Amino acid sequence: MQIASNDNKPRLMSPKEAAVATSLSRTLLSLMSDEDRFPKPVDLTGGRRIAYVRAEVEAWIDSRIAARTAA
Repeated sequence: MQIASNDNKPRLMSPKEAAVATSLSRTLLSLMSDEDRFPKPVDLTGGRRIAYVRAEVEAWIDSRIAARTAA
């Protein structure tokens, strides 16, 4: 697995890690992704294993924080 150049975190995160990072369930993240309200996961093994791009999840979290302060 490649490591991001600016830190030691893997570039991908499991659905469980994404759920913990967002405080949303894996099921809700999947539904939101299907509705284009959350980043799409990367298919790692033909549908049996997925992961989210860490930078996209972190950007989504940042956008939620920004939306709160803008409102």
